[in-house]
Amino acid sequence: MTVTTLEARHDTLVVTWADGTTTPFPTIWLRDNCPSGLHPETNERLLDLLAIDETPLLTTATADGETAVLEYADGHISQMPVALLNAHRPGQLSFDAGDIPAQLWCADHGAANIARHAASTILVDDVALNNWMQDTAKLGLTIVDHLQDRTNAGVEIAERIGFLRATNFGTTFEVINKPDPNNLAYTSVALPLHTDLPNQEVPPGYQFLHCLANEAEGGGSLFADGFAMAEDLRDEDPDAFKLLCEVAIPFRFHDAHADIRVRRPVITLGHKGEVIEIRYNAHLAGIFDMPADIMPAYYRAYRAYMAKTRDPKYRLTLKLKAGEMVVFDNRRVLHGRDSFDPSTGFRHLHGCYVDRGEFFSRLRLLARATKVIVAA
Repeated sequence: MTVTTLEARHDTLVVTWADGTTTPFPTIWLRDNCPSGLHPETNERLLDLLAIDETPLLTTATADGETAVLEYADGHISQMPVALLNAHRPGQLSFDAGDIPAQLWCADHGAANIARHAASTILVDDVALNNWMQDTAKLGLTIVDHLQDRTNAGVEIAERIGFLRATNFGTTFEVINKPDPNNLAYTSVALPLHTDLPNQEVPPGYQFLHCLANEAEGGGSLFADGFAMAEDLRDEDPDAFKLLCEVAIPFRFHDAHADIRVRRPVITLGHKGEVIEIRYNAHLAGIFDMPADIMPAYYRAYRAYMAKTRDPKYRLTLKLKAGEMVVFDNRRVLHGRDSFDPSTGFRHLHGCYVDRGEFFSRLRLLARATKVIVAA
């Protein structure tokens, strides 16, 4: 967008664009974002806001090609790129390649329609990597198939995104039936739908579960879109939804080596009021300790969300095969498992996590690289 006119007012720059619209830029914002106040290599801010006036006095503003030249009463001259002004108009959120709206789904999405991507192309092709990550961000759940029969094959896919998230279970973990388990995942019992590690200050983002063997009877994997369930609850019972957003409850994991606990609400909202995180794990919820006068209402709200996790309307069921890896947003998609009989065959999944920050950083870098390729 090109500039038609620049009008200097004492505390505001008014830009008129080629389409006839106008945008006011407060002078304190202009000085805060003057390129001269950024480090030339790191692009980090160097300007001390307290070293300038609270309302810098703008005296003149002229256009010089694609640059707005701004002169201030204190002698400072800014060379402001028009592209910067256009991309960061006050009240307008800047473009973010990592901001991918969630596409909600229920059981009618169908397990057969879960997006599948081949491991071999993800490993070597950035376009394939981007396509898979876009699907995973949008739906919260994808399957990577045809992995090699190696324990580390799934980790190699995860590391195409970024570094792995370490937890008290390690950087990677084995989901097998084993003696003296410290987590129900390491048993053969059924696991109701849940999110992993809600007791962490920041629960892991994306989870990777690579199936190496699934020969036992039972052991089907369960998945549900926690955002879809929350949005339905918002529509059906706004008061219950509000309590789950506002009342923090305790979550705790403890064994001989760790005692990790936190207080957070089940549902977290973003700046636009949208659901951005679900913390739900009935096995790791602590003893509710909210005031007695709201406790009955909270229990009703909590049970209302729990009931949705049991409702077939939301649930996808599939049995992973050796060489398949399910990848899902652990802070959105609830997962679980049917019980299985370990005497009928071996069941072994190898898992790891990559945090959301790493995931969306990689998407932004891929978008930047794509633009370079197109420009060339």
